[in-house]
Amino acid sequence: MSFGVRAARPVMAIAIVTTYIALHVAITAGLDRQTRDRFHDAPAQAAAFAAALDRYAGGDQPARAEILERNAWFERNAPLTASRSTIATATDHAEHGRFPAAREQAGKLAAETRQDQQKLDQDLDSSSTAALWWAVAAGALIVPSLWLRHRRRAAAAEIVEAVRPFVPHQPWWRRPVFLTVSAAGYGLFAAGAIGISTLERGHRLTLGVLAHSMLGSLLTLGIQGLLLLGSLLVLWAGFLTLRYSRPRAARGAPQALLADGRRPVLYLRSFADDDIAAQVDDAVPLNIHSWEEQLVSALTAFGPVIAVGKPGEPLPRLGAARCYLPHDDWQPEVRRLMDLSQLIVLRLGAGEGLWWEVEQARTTQPARKLLLLMPSDPADVADRLDEHLPTPTRLDEVATGDHWTSAVVAFDPDWNPHVFPVKPTPDTRNTLAHRSIRAVKRALGFLVLSVPARSAARAMKAARVSVGDRKPAMVLRVNIGMLATLGKGLLLIAALALLVRALELAGVG
Repeated sequence: MSFGVRAARPVMAIAIVTTYIALHVAITAGLDRQTRDRFHDAPAQAAAFAAALDRYAGGDQPARAEILERNAWFERNAPLTASRSTIATATDHAEHGRFPAAREQAGKLAAETRQDQQKLDQDLDSSSTAALWWAVAAGALIVPSLWLRHRRRAAAAEIVEAVRPFVPHQPWWRRPVFLTVSAAGYGLFAAGAIGISTLERGHRLTLGVLAHSMLGSLLTLGIQGLLLLGSLLVLWAGFLTLRYSRPRAARGAPQALLADGRRPVLYLRSFADDDIAAQVDDAVPLNIHSWEEQLVSALTAFGPVIAVGKPGEPLPRLGAARCYLPHDDWQPEVRRLMDLSQLIVLRLGAGEGLWWEVEQARTTQPARKLLLLMPSDPADVADRLDEHLPTPTRLDEVATGDHWTSAVVAFDPDWNPHVFPVKPTPDTRNTLAHRSIRAVKRALGFLVLSVPARSAARAMKAARVSVGDRKPAMVLRVNIGMLATLGKGLLLIAALALLVRALELAGVG
């Protein structure tokens, strides 16, 4: 992969952040200019206030209305500085007949008004200079980022054209809308989980002091029960929101390929395996991400992951980006996808179509390009796999696993297999620091890597290293899809905050 393709996404991210800051600083400069301009008449208003105060002290009752009017002008147009506070104090003294004190405050008003004007001028100069420099930086980054984006999309053009005819058309607004809904669902899910964890600790504390204050503790327990019910409802609302929105926010294969630019990872499996792949790891509290999602997150260390979807499914499965091949003529398209992919990950199982794909990968693709995932009982496929290989895999020596993947097989250039069993590696350290970390993980379980998913990623990483790949960051990428969705939600919040400030500058609201 060329440097331009690798650099496209980081440079684009830096350009977007820089442009956002430039817009934010420019709006700040605009608001500073508005504030300074509104305060331009402050010396004249201060002088009019002092004159009205003298008339009011001399018994001119209509002057009271002018005093209040000048004070209201400062409340509307003065920043939160000394002059605004001073005229408010002077007005209060005048309202209560304390005219000497009112005159003393009014005497300071002219000097404070000049100081406030100088401060506003300095703020405007500072924000205008910052806006200029940030605008220059944003402009300098936008051009190369757009050029690199063009190169990234051009690098994916061939594979995009190969899959585009096989992806159902969706309205342009569909994915942004459901990504936003998903981000809200993650927020509800997190709030509910944290609330339950916090209340659980409070419940244990309440039980500990129950004997000392029976009535108070019972009342506390009742309140905690209501809060627990509320947290459960929030958690369930988040779960239902995510279950509805996430499949509808899933990217199709062309979007995934264009967004990344690298040659894809082709994930092949039996359609009968999809129901198992859609299950979540129950060992992790509050987990909502399926086995396939965690697998795909790890494989994104190499490139975007695409798969052939099951014909007729109403919504795409979560995980690999789907395309849908014709039911009666899919073999040529699969061979083309194999040729255009940098890595073929093939999960063994039942189905003649799957074993046709094994044979095609074996006879038409470089050995280093293939990565096999074994089912939980590898003995079910060991004999048939060995029929396709020059060297037996000895999968009968791999223990049956209790989760989705029992072993990973990679091949050297001579098709000699390298088998890496998936073995959970629980953390047995028991220091206070590690106990605290585990407590946080239990509280935020949906953010934590499951042991089987982490172990499978380690096995895949070891398999790729054994055939010459540099150590990819596969373990760290498990569940990265959820973090990406949360990040998009934060970006939406930032964009809305910028819109609010822009409306403020325009005088709306």
